[in-house]
Amino acid sequence: MTETALALIELGAILFALGTFGRLAGRFGMSPIPLYLIGGLAFGEGGFISLSAANEFGHVAGEIGVVLLLLLLGLEYTAPELMTGLRRSWAAGLVDIVANATPGVVVALILGWGAVGAVTMGGVTYISSSGIVAKVLNDLGRLGNRETPVILSILVFEDLAMAVYLPILTTILAGLSFASGAKSLAIALTAITVVLVVALRYGRYVSAIVDSSDREVFLLKLLGAALLVAGVASALNVSAAVGAFLLGIAISGSTAHEAAKLLEPLRDLFAAIFFVAFGLTTDPRAIPPVLGWAVALAVVTVLTKVGTGWWAAKRQGIRPMGRARAGAALVARGEFSIVIAGLAVTMGGVDGDLAALASAYVLLMAILGPIAARVVEPAVGLVQRRWKPAAVTP
Repeated sequence: MTETALALIELGAILFALGTFGRLAGRFGMSPIPLYLIGGLAFGEGGFISLSAANEFGHVAGEIGVVLLLLLLGLEYTAPELMTGLRRSWAAGLVDIVANATPGVVVALILGWGAVGAVTMGGVTYISSSGIVAKVLNDLGRLGNRETPVILSILVFEDLAMAVYLPILTTILAGLSFASGAKSLAIALTAITVVLVVALRYGRYVSAIVDSSDREVFLLKLLGAALLVAGVASALNVSAAVGAFLLGIAISGSTAHEAAKLLEPLRDLFAAIFFVAFGLTTDPRAIPPVLGWAVALAVVTVLTKVGTGWWAAKRQGIRPMGRARAGAALVARGEFSIVIAGLAVTMGGVDGDLAALASAYVLLMAILGPIAARVVEPAVGLVQRRWKPAAVTP
């Protein structure tokens, strides 16, 4: 059998399984993300059956999935809404860094991984998964909720923080001079500034460039622009996700509405592949030795993320149910955490066990995140009925 034929068979099997998992999740009224992740884990490296021929496509398709998730999330909001949210949520962003990076730093120091390992694990436990959060908000129909702008502001703050963090981490891992690190950081910050200015002041021109009455041309322009911006952003050590999000912010009016309708089926397809690809790259045999530490980190950082979202939403005058939804939505970790750990291990700056711990931790959080977002409403409703029988759920 040729390699192409094998890849097509594996890809077909994966897509058919995704449809089955999605239908099964729909029967129980839950997000399909945990099933996608577990499926990838079962059929990836070290799983029951290794589907290696489709791995390369899965990796690229997964990256496209994240780009599309964040692009469509950006299409829901305008540039003024973004800036207003960032101004209101900068304090929450700082609390988010301290509360969620600290557990990773502490565990790395306890395990003897030194300062480099501590900086790496701090990043792993700090940043939420923009891709998973975007998918969950869409699946649960919460994009129009009052707390959603708070969630998005924190996610954007995290992605912007990554633009500062990644050049610093790379410099530490490579043992580069302060001057080299400062140059890399300056390039990343300049790229963010340029994209923000374009999104805020010249958004109407961006809309005009990608718009077209021909659906085929419109789709090609949209997808091409999204991948181009995401790729350039990634090359400059800025999150590809935040690049796609800001492009979505820049597209406004009827163009944004039509773009969202056109891209939704593509987003759902590639996003599903992203979650499976993530599971495919995780070796389940590496998980048991570090599972205890991963569980401990998961418990602590679920609480810290929920606390961060609750506090941030409370500052915006949102009621308890909305605060709980905001906190639960931020729980999931994903693509960025794995990128950070993989970068550290590849450059040889940390212990190899760090990758196993990061994988186990992220897998747990990627599964817990959608579940937490789903069960938070009935859980809070139960508490409210028990302690405040007369209260009305907001």
